Amino acid sequence: MKFQAIGLPNAKYTQPNNTYKKGILLALTLLLLTTIPLCINNSTTSPLSSPNSNITSGLKTLEDEDQCQILSGSWIPYPDGTAYYTNETCNFIIDQQNCMKFGRPDAEFMKWRWKPEDCELPLFDSAQFLELVRGKSLAFLGDSVGGNQMQSLLCLLSNVTYPEDISRKYSTNTDYSKRYVYHDYNFTMAYFWAPYLVKSRDADLNGHGLNSLTRLYLDEPDERWETEVENFDYVIVSGGQWFFRPLIYYENGRVIGCHKCGRDDMKSFLTYYGYKKAFRTVFRTLRNLKNYKGVTFLRTFSPSHFENGAWNEGGNCPRTRPFSKEEIKLDGYTLEMYLTQVEELKAAEKEGMKRGLEFRLMDTTEAMLLRPDGHPNFYGHSPHRNMTIADCVHWCLPGPIDTWNEILLYMLKSGHKTS
Repeated sequence: MKFQAIGLPNAKYTQPNNTYKKGILLALTLLLLTTIPLCINNSTTSPLSSPNSNITSGLKTLEDEDQCQILSGSWIPYPDGTAYYTNETCNFIIDQQNCMKFGRPDAEFMKWRWKPEDCELPLFDSAQFLELVRGKSLAFLGDSVGGNQMQSLLCLLSNVTYPEDISRKYSTNTDYSKRYVYHDYNFTMAYFWAPYLVKSRDADLNGHGLNSLTRLYLDEPDERWETEVENFDYVIVSGGQWFFRPLIYYENGRVIGCHKCGRDDMKSFLTYYGYKKAFRTVFRTLRNLKNYKGVTFLRTFSPSHFENGAWNEGGNCPRTRPFSKEEIKLDGYTLEMYLTQVEELKAAEKEGMKRGLEFRLMDTTEAMLLRPDGHPNFYGHSPHRNMTIADCVHWCLPGPIDTWNEILLYMLKSGHKTS
């Protein structure tokens, strides 16, 4: 992934070649003396901006989205902006991401906007979004960070209308499977919790825990979503942090090795192997679903920001401002996870064209790498979470994750295209 800079205009002025006879040159002298200053004024550009120039002068608009680097930019202060919603106006915020309810003392993390390098990302328009998805359906497929994005979207739409929760009509476990319908728009939104995307089973004799061993069937999709997404118009696929856990890998029904399992009798794999195979399987499954005609979005890896130790060693995320690009770079495991996803998406896009299926990139990794201030830290509560462990994985609501849905709306309006 490249951090691109805005190029300055490069204007040249070339002196005319004097090949005329003396008589003609003398006759043209006065004309040239009056036109040369005008040519210089109109053909050269100062590399320094005028102090009175409009800050948006020369920026590309939405009509130029093919040239607009919408997903490459920086966070700029937005001091006079107000949040789209609050924890008092939206009842979809779960306690785990309800940072203000549980006493987060600062609000500056809500006062920044994502600014692409040479264009503007429009604010989220709830009414416009609902019109675009009228008569359609959208599914979030992945781990709880995907659910985090769905909760953001529910809150963003709440200033227009509230949906009916129809989850119990489809699942007995509504903690991990959600479905809402907006009757006025005939729009359905769903969330399928599948943290590994592929089939998984507990392998630890002591039961499921924070660091327990799990069997992962890398070539078999998670049945929780496989039979459900075929008729959806849009599917947003994501995943990440769960792949760092101890895992036993299966392919073709047999063990091929493991990841951080601590067993000498098994081949050891890096994190990226299972990650790559899982995305390959989910994309292949979507391509092969007979009735699937939807658009698939890959929402890229969402970085965590633990400092002062690992997640289980006292690490936390106390920052209250974004990073600048000079303070942090996309590298290490975050870059590897990102590149692994994108490689599989490119392959899926190529294969999907044979069936007329679209696979699109919703690249949020660079933007979120710069937001260590957006996590709940210790200001989120959950009945299933050890409260002595900071949450530097999920995102406060409201907060920078709302930008993901600004990007989603932009992509829907522009025919799913981004640079």
